[in-house]
Amino acid sequence: MEVAITGASGFVGSNLKEYLQDTHTIQSFTVRYIPNQKFDLKENAIIHLAGKVHDLKKVSNTKDYYEANFELTKQLFDSFLESNASVFIFMSTVKAVADSVQGELTEDVIPNPKTHYGIAKQQAEQYILSQQIPYGKRVYILRPCMIHGPENKGNLNLLYQLVSKGLPWPLGDFDNKRSFLSIGNLCFVIKELLENTAIPSGVYQVSDNESLSTNELIQLLGSSLGKKNRILNIPSYWIKGLARLGDYLYLPLNSERLQKLTENYVVSNSKIVRAMDKILPIESKEGMLKTFESFKK
Repeated sequence: MEVAITGASGFVGSNLKEYLQDTHTIQSFTVRYIPNQKFDLKENAIIHLAGKVHDLKKVSNTKDYYEANFELTKQLFDSFLESNASVFIFMSTVKAVADSVQGELTEDVIPNPKTHYGIAKQQAEQYILSQQIPYGKRVYILRPCMIHGPENKGNLNLLYQLVSKGLPWPLGDFDNKRSFLSIGNLCFVIKELLENTAIPSGVYQVSDNESLSTNELIQLLGSSLGKKNRILNIPSYWIKGLARLGDYLYLPLNSERLQKLTENYVVSNSKIVRAMDKILPIESKEGMLKTFESFKK
């Protein structure tokens, strides 16, 4: 199958190209929003990864989110509907549904995004779902949670730097559970969607099977580095106050980063697992250890 991937130079795209290259013909597809444009799509499948990611520093232009994540997706999807391509996969996000989760997030939850990033992704989802899908075409909207894997330099790398320097983990007072997604599991799901015509079109959340607490991540990091864990139970209200200060002074710890590290955000993957009728190949802790090992290089 010939597959066009937008955003192929990013973390997910580069891993996905490598994962699919032995079984599919891959074309990297560079796109950006230009008013009134159409795309001449020749490939059998379109995997739309390109977009504007969430800006933790809050310096982005609001308009950029809607052009890159909604308007561009709309243009690409319209072109797909008019083309001979049979599969369209749109990479959305769990943040298109909720910024915080009570219990477990499922596909049945009514979306209520709070950020421009999440709202723009939700608008793209709504547009795709509002269109009539021609016979013979399959359309999938994926909502991944926090993705990790080798060469990912996100918040997990910050944890790694702290533990590798022998510094204590000061957030032990936070008792949380959150879902993560190994890049290997995400690539596995996408390959199944490309190849398994029995998987119905629709919205699917993607996460590893097990959720982990931040304290468990610190323990895994200690094991990976061969270091003794030092977890401090500093009262959480002190830490939250420091994070609020970081919002104004642009410190490494701010309210949004603290939320990502300590929030409860459990995502159900049961719908996609049932649809594939296959288990995900990488267990949560196994995937995390692979990610942490890559940080040593």
